Amino acid sequence: MRASGRDGGRVHSISMIKLLFGLGLFGLFTSSIFTGIVLASVLRFVRCRRAAKRSSLSTVGSFCPPVSLFKPLHGAEPNLEEHLATFFEQDYPEYEILFGARVATDEGLLAAARVAARYPHVRVKYVLTGEPWHINAKVCTLELMEKAAAHGIFIISDSDVRVARNYIREVVAPFADTKVGAVTCPYRGVADKGLWAKLEAAGMSVEMTAGVLAADLMEGMQFTLGPTMAARCECVREVGGFTHLGPYCADDFVLGNAIAAKGHTVVLSTHVIDHVILNSDFVDSQKHQVRWMKSTRFSRPKGHFGTSLTFSVPFGLLACIAAMAMHHPVLGVALLAYSVTSRVVLALAVGRAVVEDRHLLRMAVLYPLRDLLGFCYWLASYGSREIVWRNQVYRLAEGGLMLPHDHAADESEQPVVPA
Repeated sequence: MRASGRDGGRVHSISMIKLLFGLGLFGLFTSSIFTGIVLASVLRFVRCRRAAKRSSLSTVGSFCPPVSLFKPLHGAEPNLEEHLATFFEQDYPEYEILFGARVATDEGLLAAARVAARYPHVRVKYVLTGEPWHINAKVCTLELMEKAAAHGIFIISDSDVRVARNYIREVVAPFADTKVGAVTCPYRGVADKGLWAKLEAAGMSVEMTAGVLAADLMEGMQFTLGPTMAARCECVREVGGFTHLGPYCADDFVLGNAIAAKGHTVVLSTHVIDHVILNSDFVDSQKHQVRWMKSTRFSRPKGHFGTSLTFSVPFGLLACIAAMAMHHPVLGVALLAYSVTSRVVLALAVGRAVVEDRHLLRMAVLYPLRDLLGFCYWLASYGSREIVWRNQVYRLAEGGLMLPHDHAADESEQPVVPA
């Protein structure tokens, strides 16, 4: 009986190891398919970029409608004045910049005023919101900016980005097609100091971009990205104005998704911008990335769940450990090496051909580790509904709604963003 019990336990253990090995192989298979889709989308993106450059050379100056550029601000940030200055140095005939903050003494707003004084030829407006009336305070600023804006195309840009001189010109270009209702930009993560900031930058440049490119290839753009959201004024008003975004955490996703749901085209521009990483230490970096994962989980629950199958290194590691347990060390090491290599290839392809990362080799070396950490962030996104945003704790509900931490949400009564 004892021998039988031991044999039964051994059989069970072997079965479990084989199951884990099979799961590892399955994950490597699905991540390889994802890699193939991304590589195909990279080629498509490169073709589109070349076509856009040819078009811009032949139609320079033919479509340059006046633009209102929105810059919500909240406090001081490293190199903020340097980043803001890039928006004053645009090669574009007519545009205005609207800065917004809660109070006139906001350090970010004071920095904007100092920069504006150096560029008197650019029209600047300031809006003050006071205490926010939406749970997403940024939306309060956007509402007031919409009322103060003089022009019919809005470009909303985060404070932690910097751009090239042709930014406005290239973002606006797709609006020459009257079917286009919104435009957004891919972005590269920029981090000069700290391992955790560099890992987060690698995730922005490769993981985020790869997912966006795949989504654009498979189903077309149905959302916008926060660092740049451009939209026609009439399209914003058609979806209920910026007020519609007030209860949501992922206002960028909601805006683009709502405009697409109305039948307008959302375009992924071929113009890439710099997204500067502000979280240099371990704790802040982890909080930021888990918060982003949680936001995606509630905004796009099915897509977020499927994201688990796009990671490679976690499944390669699992297959390696299982193969070792089955006394196949060479096979295990080979599978792990394959998973790492596929991530390096993905990083090189996206980093070189799409975001044109300035530290390509460093990013390619770091990205396999970021892939493993990304899976951990994905797991953590299912740990709770709570997020920390600007030192305040909120609770996420279905559809991406953001509620006060002490609010008991009846999710059955909450509106849901179109999928």
